[in-house]
Amino acid sequence: MIAYLGTFADTVPIFNVFRYITFRTGAAMITGFIVVFLFGPAIIAALRLRQGRGQPIRADGPQTHFKKAGTPTMGGLMILSGVLVSTLLWADLQNIYVWTVLLVTVGFGAIGFYDDYLKVTKQSDLGFSGRARLALEFLIAGVAVGAIVYAGTGTFATSLAFPFIKEFLLNLGWFYVAFGAFVVVGSANAVNLTDGLDGLAIVPIMIAAAALGLIAYIAGNVNFSNYLQIHYVAGTGELSPLCGAVIGAGLGFLWFNAPPAAIFMGDTGSLALGGMTGAIAVATKHEIVLAIIGGLFVIEAMSVIIQVASFKLTGKRVFLMAPIHHHFEKLGWTESQVVVRFWIIAFMLAFVGLSTLKLR
Repeated sequence: MIAYLGTFADTVPIFNVFRYITFRTGAAMITGFIVVFLFGPAIIAALRLRQGRGQPIRADGPQTHFKKAGTPTMGGLMILSGVLVSTLLWADLQNIYVWTVLLVTVGFGAIGFYDDYLKVTKQSDLGFSGRARLALEFLIAGVAVGAIVYAGTGTFATSLAFPFIKEFLLNLGWFYVAFGAFVVVGSANAVNLTDGLDGLAIVPIMIAAAALGLIAYIAGNVNFSNYLQIHYVAGTGELSPLCGAVIGAGLGFLWFNAPPAAIFMGDTGSLALGGMTGAIAVATKHEIVLAIIGGLFVIEAMSVIIQVASFKLTGKRVFLMAPIHHHFEKLGWTESQVVVRFWIIAFMLAFVGLSTLKLR
């Protein structure tokens, strides 16, 4: 919305600043933080009033978690409000990638909201039917990836790029839509599995958003993409303000989610933000790099897959408890130790992922 003022730069020179993606990304970050910080207390109070006993705690979880009983969930509404307001203000609303990523973010957020609603009203950690939820996620992701392919050019739109390789592209044809949808859905559910401790998911999400925002800016700039020898994707630079909005809104949410958390993110936030990161990776042709940048989420998801597969095949568990952050709690790590150490891992993996931009 405000980005439109840049079109008047020829008559009002000061408006030229609104043409710069870097300026609008910084402004989006600040706006996202202010929105969440200012309205967060009112949202938390309203959710606490309506939810009563708050998010149900897993009966088989670590004993230290039972003291969190009564904490409201659906904190993702705070994050989404900051992201949406900030993005609509500072991103170019004529850009198809912005609307496509917002479709995934809002759509997955709605699915998560319904899941949280069922858990709170039934006071059970079992929410939405798994199959129905996945079906809706794949539907939304499929539409979004289809739009991304439509916005692309030629066979490049349906091709998979590889890190460390300059020119090679694997054209998947229309199977790319299914592959892209899998990336989006997988990312959403991996973040959802990570969201189990105060502050554990939101900081790695902000780290991933920062890395993807930089990638989107470079991929959408013909000069920078040529210099780094990555594939140029016209228009993806406008995803940088959206990533900035996520960082700002995430910082605002962390103010209230820091231990002891006054509110939990819930599926409302984790599915929305995970789906968003997946959609940005697909739009910028960095699907494989996402697995590195978001490696912490991959580790969390794989720990659950390994645990379930091992128990079904052998009757034995590999971890004391899955996802893996609970395994370390069972080993005696404090919640703060798990969270901060996992943040460190997320930082390092993001740096490794960004290094692929130069190693070609």
